[in-house]
Amino acid sequence: MKKSVRLSDIAEKLQVSTVTVSNALSGQKGVSEELRNRIKQVAAEMGYQTRGTGGTNGKKILNVGVIIGEKYLGPYPSYYWKVYQELSLIAGLHSCVILFEVLRHEREAAMELPLFAMEQQIQGLIVIGEIGREYMEFLDHQTDIPVVMVDFMMQGLHCPSVMADNYYGMYKMVNYLIQQGHKEIAYVGTLMASNSITDRYFGYRKALLENGLEMNPDWVIEDRTMEGQIGNIRLPERMPTAFACNCDLTASELVNLLKSRGYRIPEDISIVGFDNYLFEGLCDITITSYEVDIKEMVRCAIKIVAALAEHGNAPVDMRLVSGTVVVKESVRNLNGCWD
Repeated sequence: MKKSVRLSDIAEKLQVSTVTVSNALSGQKGVSEELRNRIKQVAAEMGYQTRGTGGTNGKKILNVGVIIGEKYLGPYPSYYWKVYQELSLIAGLHSCVILFEVLRHEREAAMELPLFAMEQQIQGLIVIGEIGREYMEFLDHQTDIPVVMVDFMMQGLHCPSVMADNYYGMYKMVNYLIQQGHKEIAYVGTLMASNSITDRYFGYRKALLENGLEMNPDWVIEDRTMEGQIGNIRLPERMPTAFACNCDLTASELVNLLKSRGYRIPEDISIVGFDNYLFEGLCDITITSYEVDIKEMVRCAIKIVAALAEHGNAPVDMRLVSGTVVVKESVRNLNGCWD
């Protein structure tokens, strides 16, 4: 069976980059007409088979690459895996074909493009979950492929972003605790480990300030390393009545830690999380949480990347997607009733 010709084969013959070949064949900017025509000629001579761009109904098909940092994909399905699943389902409704790749630590450190950006004709790229700024700057400057960030943003880049309303989401969660009679509330999340964790912290602070409640430095508790490894949560000497956790996975870790120390949830300590997503079996109590509208978030991301690929501009630079408070079992009402 004859071996198919790859983009890298054409690039090697012409002594240009694979990205340049991909951009030339897919009609992207950044390639001179002379070089574009030469690439097309060599591709035809080598028997390169271009991928179809039209569907059965004549509508243009958009190939979109999706990458997720390796740190977000552990031994069990994560929140970002759920985001990817929803993205895959919704993409088909918008005539998009999804190509998925895990961004390995070594490829990120080496500043290497995703494999499908080198070997596939993708017209757009979606990055799910915050990755290193240096690598995002590399993507922003090294390719003409439009990039959309999902669930994070970075100042100074040309890439638009779609993200949950982290600030007001946590503000709502802490206000919910206050409405339930809690006045001593801790925040669990390592500041600056990600933009989302930091934004949620400021939502926590806003709720405390507006209600005239104590801001105890000992009640701002780290939950992870700067590389994203969750664990080693240290409880304060003076315990609050409630903990507001930056995500449900951290909330489940805290529930298990508190129970190992003899505390009852929610009789002794109340806990809220964020995302309303937790793999079954990690915790034996359901956690009151802020549910992110994942479907709306990925729908916006698809629309933005399609607009960038087809028209060269996006309808918005940043889109915040609101969510809702979902009440479950982990909060005690100190006003005299139970939720």
